[in-house]
Formats: sequence, structure tokens, C-alpha cells
Amino acid sequence: MAVRVGVLGATGAVGQRLIQLLDPHPDFEIAALTASDSSAGKTYRQAAKWRVDSPIPADVADMTVTATDPDDVPGDVDLLFSSLPSSVGATVEPPFCEAGYVVSSNSSNSRMAEDVPLIIPEVNAEHLDLLEVQRDERGWDGALVKNPNCSTITFVPTLAALAEFGLERVHVATLQAVSGAGYDGVTSMEIIDNAIPYIGSEEDKLETESRKLLGEFDGASLSHDGVEVAASCNRIPTIDGHLENVWVETAEDLAPEDAAAAMREYPSLDLRSSPDPLIHVFDDPDRPQPRMDRTLGDGMAIAAGGLRESTFGLQYNCLAHNTIRGAAGASVLNGELLLENGYL
Repeated sequence: MAVRVGVLGATGAVGQRLIQLLDPHPDFEIAALTASDSSAGKTYRQAAKWRVDSPIPADVADMTVTATDPDDVPGDVDLLFSSLPSSVGATVEPPFCEAGYVVSSNSSNSRMAEDVPLIIPEVNAEHLDLLEVQRDERGWDGALVKNPNCSTITFVPTLAALAEFGLERVHVATLQAVSGAGYDGVTSMEIIDNAIPYIGSEEDKLETESRKLLGEFDGASLSHDGVEVAASCNRIPTIDGHLENVWVETAEDLAPEDAAAAMREYPSLDLRSSPDPLIHVFDDPDRPQPRMDRTLGDGMAIAAGGLRESTFGLQYNCLAHNTIRGAAGASVLNGELLLENGYL
């Protein structure tokens, strides 16, 4: 029997991706859609300006959108996927958890809270048990799980694959697609024939979230990894797919061929949305490329290539689809992990 789920912030770009991924999902049944008060009471077709690259699901189009309030969501909904703006999520998500709902959230608020698991299932699934600490400390019947920033998700799986060599320092420069800013986030006059070498708060997210994801959970508390991470974030005129240039210094000597083997062999999970292989490694020096490689593994795979020695250790490029693997798909995968581990 499918788990009844809802989408908070269902009319936005990530909310629409969530609906696209959840509608055919065998384990989940969409039972609630929420949005702003101005959309409440409308059908989803009326409330959402559909922009996803597939038709709006017929069974969702005529559903009535409700306000984003625990009192307006059916009590038999077991799991909520949140794509709310962080300023809204910070206010709205805790009351849902207090009311007994489990929330798998893409919003950036609370990602670095000590009792909130920040999860990439293939990297740190064991951190999910931090929910026991969270429930004890906050007195919640529900729970709050976060997936990382879209640019963090792109390179952390490759770092996890190289952790056996002793990660010491990482430098990363991102080339991020415009969809990461939302539909109205970057105007055409800003980005056409241009690149913007600054994305507000993005660098801090890569530098801090990566260390939490690679950290150790001892059953009571989470310690962050000691790797030093420095990031530079840039917006470029691609639609989807974040490309990143990475330099990694390790305690042990790391040849490019050994790094490639470690990435290729890094395990996937037996979850529906976890691709196999998780990391697709190209031998071609000019891959991965956003237009060519962002949909590998139905948009859930990480692509890597250009592995070579440099003055600063190993150098390579990596890529992920930022609104699928980096956002909606990551939340769905976390939902699958919650289900697998008995939290629903």
C-alpha cells in the first residue's frame, strides 16, 4: 500500500519537479498540495504555471491546493516533501513536525542544526538515526530531514569515494545553471552573454554542508569531518546541470587512475531513485558537459571526468542535474530512505 504524501510549496519550480517524480512512484501517493494563501482553494492547474518538461499529471491537475498549515493537511498523510523558500520553511516546517508529520525538506533552513540529519543516502545514510536524538530533544512526534544544497550534492559523493585516501583540502569552483536560482531568479539581461561570479551564501553552503555530510555519527552526536573546503560559485547561462571543477589534496598519494576506480566502484543503494552506478566516470577529457550528461541515471547520477594530476593534488570535473539530483530527486530519495528504515 502506497504511503500518502504531500508537497509543501507545490507550485514552485522544485515543487513541480517533486510532482513529476512522485506521480509515477510506486511507493508514494500524492494526497495533499500546499502553496501560498493566494493559491489556496484553486485547483493545481489554476494555481501553478507549469514549466516542467513533461505534461502536468492528470490526477494532480484537478486537486485542490490548500494553505501551508498543519490544520489544512489531511491527518492520514505520512510524509511531506518541502520545497518552501528557506524563510518560509523556518517558520512553517517545525509546526508540521510538532503535529506529527515527517518532513523531507529541500529548503536550506536548519540544514546545519545539530539534531537535523543532512542526508545524501549513498554517502551518510547512518546519519538518519539522528532523528531519535531530534525527537527526544524537541518532543516531536514527527521529524525533519534535510537534503543538501544542489551544488553540495554534486561534489560530495565524489569526495566520499576518495575518503579512503585521507581527505585534507578541497577547492571547488562551480559553474551553476540558472534554474538553480528559480524561474525568476536571474533575468535574461543579467545572464545572456555573461557569467556572474557570485551567488549569495552559496560558497558557505558548500564549505559547511560538505563537512557535516562527511562527518561521523556515534549514536548521540554528530562530529563534522576535518577536511578543509574552499569554494567559489559562479552562475552561467545553462538551463540545468551544475558543473564543478574540483582540486583535492589527500594524505596518501592519489593517482588519477586510482581515483577513477574508487569513483566507479563507489556503491549505490537498493532504493528506487538511487542510480547504479552512482558516479559515472568519463575517460574523455572534455566530459562531463551539462547538455550531454545531466540526465544520466534519470537525472540522479553524478558524472565525473577530466581526472588528472595537478600542483594541488588530484583535479577533476563533476556534474549533476541540479533540480533533480540536487533538489526534488534528493528529497524523494530521502523519503525512500525514511520508508526503508521504518520512520514512516
